[in-house]
Amino acid sequence: MKKLAMIISVLFLLISVGCSKSTGSEGTSSEDSYGGSLNIAISVQPPTLDAHLTTSSDAIEIMRNIYETLVTQNEDQQAVPMLAESIETSEDGLTYTFKLRKGMKFHNEKEMTSEDVVASMNRWLEQSSRAKLLLSGGKFEAVDEYTVTLKLAEAVTDVLDIMAGKGQFPAIMPSEVIAEAGKDGVTEYIGTGPLKFVEWKQDQYIKLEKFADYVASEEETSGLSGKKTVYIDDVTYHIVPDSSTRLAGIQTGEYDIANSMPFDNYEQLKNTPNLKTFASFDSGTLNVAYNKKQGIMTNPEIRKAINTGINANAIMLASFGSEDLYNLDPGYMSPEQKDWATDAGKEVFNLGDVEKAKQMLKDAGYNGEEIILYSTRDYDHQYNSSVVLKEQLEQMGVKVSLELYDWPTLTEKRANPENWDLLIVGTGYVTTPSQLLVVNPDYVGWTNDETMTNSLQKIRTASTKEEAKELWAEMQSYMWNDYVPYTLFGHYASIITATDKLEDFTVFQGPILWNVKKTQ
Repeated sequence: MKKLAMIISVLFLLISVGCSKSTGSEGTSSEDSYGGSLNIAISVQPPTLDAHLTTSSDAIEIMRNIYETLVTQNEDQQAVPMLAESIETSEDGLTYTFKLRKGMKFHNEKEMTSEDVVASMNRWLEQSSRAKLLLSGGKFEAVDEYTVTLKLAEAVTDVLDIMAGKGQFPAIMPSEVIAEAGKDGVTEYIGTGPLKFVEWKQDQYIKLEKFADYVASEEETSGLSGKKTVYIDDVTYHIVPDSSTRLAGIQTGEYDIANSMPFDNYEQLKNTPNLKTFASFDSGTLNVAYNKKQGIMTNPEIRKAINTGINANAIMLASFGSEDLYNLDPGYMSPEQKDWATDAGKEVFNLGDVEKAKQMLKDAGYNGEEIILYSTRDYDHQYNSSVVLKEQLEQMGVKVSLELYDWPTLTEKRANPENWDLLIVGTGYVTTPSQLLVVNPDYVGWTNDETMTNSLQKIRTASTKEEAKELWAEMQSYMWNDYVPYTLFGHYASIITATDKLEDFTVFQGPILWNVKKTQ
């Protein structure tokens, strides 16, 4: 009996030790139980890894592992502190005070202080197009080693949302790196993030590795915020423009994660054993823009008529092939963004009423003039949408000439309002309505409307977020019912596929690499 009891005790001890190694226990880390390398296939080479300069989604996905920001987005796409420990706003709304987290280390082992934050944020104010437009006259200043202020020329309520945006995001870098930056950007990629830059071999790969001295937040993980635990040893982003190569690589196990997978392969990937495929609603909206600067589309009644006849569901299904990959919602902001999502204008969205459209066109004075529709074959979903839209317009009695160009040529020709009437355009998500391209008078379509301009100003200066959201709903309703700058067809996803060897793998505006574990 004693011998049996001893054997049971030993077995219990071995099981306990084994469990603690694989799952961890309170007060101990299980990071050492994992490790390994991640291989990720991306579709294009980033233009730069200087976060202040680029809106490239592939670059942003890599850079958010390297750099961190004062505020970031949680899972509801709300702005919350990251490198800031706390944020206070003065009564007049002109001064924001950021208390910094202490003990944060850069990848060169230097501690982050207010000197680095001020240098980084003032450069961002100068380089970011949205910061220059929406925070003009703002300036960051150091109060002490761990406190900085942002002083504004005008009190607006969307300051933190603008700072939490993902394009040209305000990464915090060492002040000496900022000081040495030229017009082409920084020459060293150093941040406080959970992974650090190792190597970039042009047109082949970008390699990162675990930052051993990373200081994680203790807040609960949510979106891009909260605790980040790195279990992997290193990550290699392979630059693989050919989609069939990415497809073969994820199927054979050469890649652990593959981004921007073809829409046509969605069902195949979803049904492939040992793979997990995600429809990540981070891409934005697919739309047709109306040329409101010159030509027949300057008449809002004609724009309303065309919008009335459009069957958005048919266009989105033809463009993406599966209802899993698109969302029919009239909101210009992401439907998942808690502070701004609204379905205002839904009463005139996706009507597909051809007969009513014909009558409205006649009443608006349309007399069979040829309408030029611009699109491209470089993006299948844009081409497919233009073909279906042309068919729908012809059913309404509109004479249409579909002109197709490669993407560089299209972006050049669309800048001239004499060239086109309608344009297929995709727009990415932003964190505030004031950043939407559809409301920008300088962007294609040339939206220039006094009512919308005044509405945006009221939204930005509203006393509360709730009031601002109500004002935005009113403005979006006006855009759909009265002005019609674009017709939004719907929201669409990108396809991300990963091996099932990844535990706790999640997607938020792209793959999340912290907190993920790779089993061997």
